[in-house]
Order: sequence, then C-alpha cells, then structure tokens
Amino acid sequence: GRASPNFVKATASKPAFSRTYFLAWRSSLIMYYIYNLKCKDGFYIGCTEDLQDRLKRHKGGQVTATKDRLPLELNFYFVTQDKYKAFEFEKYLKSGSGRAFMNKHFS
Repeated sequence: GRASPNFVKATASKPAFSRTYFLAWRSSLIMYYIYNLKCKDGFYIGCTEDLQDRLKRHKGGQVTATKDRLPLELNFYFVTQDKYKAFEFEKYLKSGSGRAFMNKHFS
C-alpha cells in the first residue's frame, strides 16, 4: 500500500516545531520588493514585503507620498529575500547614479 506521511501531534505544551525554527522558516519565505511607479508628475521608488497590498494602498490614495500624484502605474520591480539588500537597492535607485541606471535601462 501507500505509505502515509509521518505527522507530529502538536499540543500547547509540546509544539511540533520550535518558535526559532518556525521564525527561520517563515523568514526564508519573505520576499522584499523594490518597485518603481510612474506617477502623473514623474516616478516614485519604494520597498515593501507585500507588493499587491502596497500598490492597492498607493492607488487608493492611502500613501501620503503619492496620494496627490495619481494616477499611478507599476513601471518595474525587483525582488530579493535579503531585507538589507532591498533597502540598499532602494536607496541606490533614489540616488543620482541610480536614476541614471533607471533612465538607461527602463525608459
């Protein structure tokens, strides 16, 4: 017959996985999105863990930095698992050389 999978019965006093293991596993699933929006008056660069929700909030006028710059359109995005690289890349894209990079490759 077919082998059944081995399940671990978890209880409050005996969790199936340690909290440390769970947090490490969860953090390995998190992706960070560095995105570029085309606005009515230029571009906006941001970083988020949840791109769909962030775009929804931008388009709904719930983000102070873009609420007066509607309509918006997603121009491009990059994704990485490394939070620090994501924020470093966002900062780079906002710099003079980062803007030159975007103009050369995404205009």
